[in-house]
Amino acid sequence: MSFYETLRHFADSYGLAMMFALYLLLCGWHFLPRSREGVEQAKNSIFKEDDHV
Repeated sequence: MSFYETLRHFADSYGLAMMFALYLLLCGWHFLPRSREGVEQAKNSIFKEDDHV
């Protein structure tokens, strides 16, 4: 088995699982209690320079 085939097999099986785990981690990070302040800043940032209030 060549090196390319070994890497291809790894990417097809474990690579997909690692990408899915990373996706879940990044989506879950948003809901952590310590990230609440950053989430509030992000969702209100589009209104920061709104002069019509």
